[in-house]
Amino acid sequence: MSIMYSAVQPSGNLTIGNYIGAVRNWVRLQSEYDCFYAIADMHAITVRQDPAELRRRTLELAALYIACGVDPEKCALYVQSHVSAHAELCWILNTLTYVGEASRMTQFKDKSRNHADNVNMGLMDYPVLMAADILLYQADHVPVGADQKQHVELARDLAERFNSRYGETFKVPQPLIVQGEARICSLQDPSKKMSKSDENPNASVFLSDDRDTIIRKFKRAVTDSDNRIAADAEKPGITNLLNIYCAFKGCTMSEAEGSFAGMGYGDFKLAVGETVADVLAPIQAEKQRLLQEKDVLASVLNAGAERAFKAARKTLSKVYRKVGFWRE
Repeated sequence: MSIMYSAVQPSGNLTIGNYIGAVRNWVRLQSEYDCFYAIADMHAITVRQDPAELRRRTLELAALYIACGVDPEKCALYVQSHVSAHAELCWILNTLTYVGEASRMTQFKDKSRNHADNVNMGLMDYPVLMAADILLYQADHVPVGADQKQHVELARDLAERFNSRYGETFKVPQPLIVQGEARICSLQDPSKKMSKSDENPNASVFLSDDRDTIIRKFKRAVTDSDNRIAADAEKPGITNLLNIYCAFKGCTMSEAEGSFAGMGYGDFKLAVGETVADVLAPIQAEKQRLLQEKDVLASVLNAGAERAFKAARKTLSKVYRKVGFWRE
């Protein structure tokens, strides 16, 4: 099968947007590709983290993935820092990366603005480490949203640059833009993507939110001036709620609109909240069960790291020979 690589940072709580746009697709894609799924703790420390909190979130994220349906028998699920080759290849790729192209990365500029008191070299090097993540496993495809496509383009450029200088070594990865998934937007500002770092606590629904919290957030969601429940560019609040409902209910937009025809906004928002809560409840219960079996989680992550290490070391050894590092 073709190889696919993807990773998510264990920083902040994942939102229902992350679930629809990323995690749920991981579950589907693991049957179609040879998948390497990483918990990107090395990327996470480019902004300040509480060490104990980072360790806790790393284990919780592993439990969440498995609870959502990620199967360690079908993929390599591992912690990024457990495979040192990520950092080693990053250093090699740094020597091929121009300061100008690194400083132009959108995420570097955004994080520099948001963390002005901690503009460190890790922020600038973030896309190079991401390129190392991808190229280590000779990934054919990388599932990304439109906002991450720039990083895959850098990985492609570095692969081609290395291959041109040292000979054919890396596959040139292709971004895999998942089609058909609606963009999940903020409940308070539907012009923005739902974010786990939004300062407004009512803007995002987290996978860790309990049922009452989920329903309360949907009841407070921004709607529109008239009471017609229909998808319309002029009705971004209602359209966003309909998209969320369709994603969690598994129905079409026309089916959703028919279900809510003539219904008031209050009942509509309650129905959306209850639908989301119903889907998340068994996931949350399974996650808590797994967290009670930390030795099992550790075994899963260690096995994933061992599989990832073997694949990564094969690539890194080839790279070291190509650049001229002496080995017996």
